[in-house]
Amino acid sequence: MLGPVETFCDTHAHLDFPDFASDLDAVIGRATAAGIDRIVTIGCDLESSERAIAVAERYPGVFATVGWHPNYVDHAPDDVRSDLARLARHPKVVAIGECGVDHYRLPSMEDGGSVDDDARIQAKQELIFRQQLEVAADLGLNVAIHQRAAHRAAMEVFRPFADRVRGVFHCFVGTVAEMQEVVEVGSLVSFTGILTFKNAAAIRETLAEVPSDRLMFETDSPYLAPVPYRGKRCEPAYVRDLTLKAAEVRGTTLAALSESTRANVARFFPRMG
Repeated sequence: MLGPVETFCDTHAHLDFPDFASDLDAVIGRATAAGIDRIVTIGCDLESSERAIAVAERYPGVFATVGWHPNYVDHAPDDVRSDLARLARHPKVVAIGECGVDHYRLPSMEDGGSVDDDARIQAKQELIFRQQLEVAADLGLNVAIHQRAAHRAAMEVFRPFADRVRGVFHCFVGTVAEMQEVVEVGSLVSFTGILTFKNAAAIRETLAEVPSDRLMFETDSPYLAPVPYRGKRCEPAYVRDLTLKAAEVRGTTLAALSESTRANVARFFPRMG
């Protein structure tokens, strides 16, 4: 039996997470059957980045990024550049990240945290983000950017590097104006299963306005499963479900969406071949 004609790439998944430890072969198989022929598995710190590379080595259609997630910087060294540069030279590493800024989860929001702790963490997030942009610029790689509740802060750090590095602003939930700001500096936005949620009309409005050459899709597996799987473990095969909805929102065909996003992926991740 032939698989789907239209193929897509899941540009952001966390296949090294324990959620997939028991059935990763089956997860990859379901993705392939759904027409998801390439997956980018994302590093969140040094150990996670090493695991992401190990996963990419196991499967021809899986590639890796290496980076420090902003929510992980509390245990990051003061300088992550040499370790990430070493890992980034692996042939299956296609970008730096997940890196960026997160103002959604801060110490003051938890018991015992303070606004002074917030300031310390925010400063370190920006320091580690900047270091990763330096590595990306030095190695000619692009970056996967996390900017939850922190679009402006992330843009302030990223903008000085925008002439040397492109970013994909992952799990994008911003306004049309914020999307246009990303596009104006030469970068891309990527949408998850959130776009299928009943309460996500504003995100669909933004999706409808994204230029076709600045758009990607992702699952952020194991999180954010699209309708009709909402609340369950997400996996790369579900890119197909969210792209069906995206084609409807954008008034285009699945084949045209496949063609344009595959071209975007090829330009953004040239090491993917």
